[in-house]
Amino acid sequence: MERLSRAGIYLARLDPAKGAEVGKLRPVMVLSAEEILAVDPTLLFVCPLSSHSAPEFEALHVALRARDGLKVASFALVEHCRAISRRRVLGERIARASEQELALVLHRLQRLVGL
Repeated sequence: MERLSRAGIYLARLDPAKGAEVGKLRPVMVLSAEEILAVDPTLLFVCPLSSHSAPEFEALHVALRARDGLKVASFALVEHCRAISRRRVLGERIARASEQELALVLHRLQRLVGL
């Protein structure tokens, strides 16, 4: 399998989900730093994507247009960012977020945690 890249969008198996967590097979954006990815870590920090958002999450969700293997317009669900096992990632990269989209996700994550 190829080396993962920051801002790369990959399919990942997020089940089993608990409570309000998002689950199932879905795209995720890798947020781990390139220095960490270079050593092929067993854990990755990711932001799950969804084709749905709600107006009350406008301050947290980041809209992503469809591109490459990301077939539908999606939203980065910043409040669902988490660490997952590398083994949950399936196959090759399906798309790549732009630098601006990555920066927006990271900015909203900082707001979420109060930085």
